[in-house]
Amino acid sequence: MFVIPEFSILQEAINRANEAEVLQALHSDHPGLTGLAALLSPAAEPHLGAMAARSTAITIQRFGRTIQVYAPLYLSSFCANRCAYCGFSADNAIARRLLSLEEAEKEAMILHQRGFNHLLLVSGEAPGKLGVDYLEKLALRLRDRFAALSIEVQPLATEEYARLFRAGITAVAVYQETYDREVYKQVHLAGRKADFAYRLESPARVAAAGMREVGIGALLGLADWRAEGLALGYHLAWLRRHYWRTGFTVSFPRLRPAQGEFKPLLPVSERDLSQMIFALRIFDPDVGLYLSTREEARFRDGMIGLGPTRYSAGSCTAPGGYGQTNAGVEQFEVGDSRSLAEVSVAIQQKGFDPVRKDWDAGFQL
Repeated sequence: MFVIPEFSILQEAINRANEAEVLQALHSDHPGLTGLAALLSPAAEPHLGAMAARSTAITIQRFGRTIQVYAPLYLSSFCANRCAYCGFSADNAIARRLLSLEEAEKEAMILHQRGFNHLLLVSGEAPGKLGVDYLEKLALRLRDRFAALSIEVQPLATEEYARLFRAGITAVAVYQETYDREVYKQVHLAGRKADFAYRLESPARVAAAGMREVGIGALLGLADWRAEGLALGYHLAWLRRHYWRTGFTVSFPRLRPAQGEFKPLLPVSERDLSQMIFALRIFDPDVGLYLSTREEARFRDGMIGLGPTRYSAGSCTAPGGYGQTNAGVEQFEVGDSRSLAEVSVAIQQKGFDPVRKDWDAGFQL
């Protein structure tokens, strides 16, 4: 079972890092967790340009000049949790919607017609409204039409993940939101999500079920971003040791305006986010790194090739939002509203290839 060090211990490791340790990590092929702490530290800030160059070189070496593009498909805004920062929180008095299987299939085909081959199926965490039966049926409808189907829903049991894998789901994202236990209590007020340990164990259950890929991440703006980055490194390293057959990804979502008007407890700047991305890339050359439409177009364009390997495009965070305008309350406001075509052009202008399909079920035969 994965046990994360206390947040204060992570912060101490970061704060005692010096410039010599930063330089050693920067030029090491295997910087380890000590090196990651140094790269996340204030001592690394003067070396951000060198970190960007190192991250770029590693990314091109491991992934070539490609960036995978995908779209999220929101299935439901119902949620049983009371999360202070989320537009779908049970505390928010909003009109909620659950797409029928037919409506969800229609939304998926709209995205397919726009050129997407990788879908991320997203929902609020309300198992009584949207559970494994629904996801299994939807996956069976879509699996022959898309290269890959991922989910970001409520944490499930290992056997439930295995069932969905058989139905055609190949990847699962389960974000801890924050690895700081005290902050976690403050922002997760009620619901199953309030159980820190159960959520922390979820990525291991996903991997044990045989999923091809597992995604982890922290919601930036809740706690010290440097310590969140080191916690992600610990979690990623543990998962790699125990589930070496599984692929892993890391996401870096920053808090965005949403229903409820929650304000970041510790704001994270674009420079901070950049340092975190470069540090994780140097720490783990093979991990997939996401940069979603939470970020502004200007920043996302500037990061092309520097570390992230997956970009969302044309995103809507309201169920039914692709087929109709004014579909309802979004989970959060997107920062980059450009279409797939526009994002693809931006990627190509930087000399990279926007990949719409990089996997096929036939590869498993």
